[in-house]
Amino acid sequence: YFCDCVACLEALKHPHLARTRSGAILKTSDETILVDASPDLRDQLLAQRVGRIDYVFITHWHYDHFGGLADLEYYVKLARKKPIRLFLPVDAVQEYQTAYPFLKDVFEVEVWQYEKKYIFAGCSLTPLPAIHGRQTAGVLVEAERNLAYFTDTAGLPEAIAQKLTGIDYFICDATFHGDNWYPNSHMSIQQAIELGKQIEAKKTVLTHLALHYSEPITVEDLTKALSVDPDVVLAYDGLKIEL
Repeated sequence: YFCDCVACLEALKHPHLARTRSGAILKTSDETILVDASPDLRDQLLAQRVGRIDYVFITHWHYDHFGGLADLEYYVKLARKKPIRLFLPVDAVQEYQTAYPFLKDVFEVEVWQYEKKYIFAGCSLTPLPAIHGRQTAGVLVEAERNLAYFTDTAGLPEAIAQKLTGIDYFICDATFHGDNWYPNSHMSIQQAIELGKQIEAKKTVLTHLALHYSEPITVEDLTKALSVDPDVVLAYDGLKIEL
């Protein structure tokens, strides 16, 4: 809202190119799992016609990943009629309780554990360590095809990179175009592409994009630049991947 760079002007002119803050929905045959609750959550759920949520996993306690939690209050009170299981990193529990004392009846809080496999209908979700300055998880989703979702990370721990080698889909932090302003917690687009190649991902999906930092670039120009590598694509709001 404060920027008139070429990336933001493009998004204003073509609203389908605008990007809300990162989050994901995992839909099974009979359950819906929300991974992160961005401050844009209400609009995201409306846009994607999501009318049910059974579980919420928060990957880490940064505002752009938890700021929409309270938007679920009246869904629970008026429609669901029972609390949602909310999985938090252990270092976020006290901060959550301080920030949202009015959500005691909305969520049942549990602490997720690294490397623990959470089983759902036809798939599993496993939090894995990321590199982001505070306790942060990426998630590994295993089904007929496997997907890793690491929206906030500066590379990968060596053991995790080995674990993800050959993954079908690698959805990866690519926050910066040009200089990486926060190399200990995020990646640039080029670093994300290189990491995808390092782990031999079949498809690398760039996400958490902030195309006005540090060298503004339009989606049109970035798409052209990436066209030389068919195994790398840009995420966009509403992207669907079948596993």
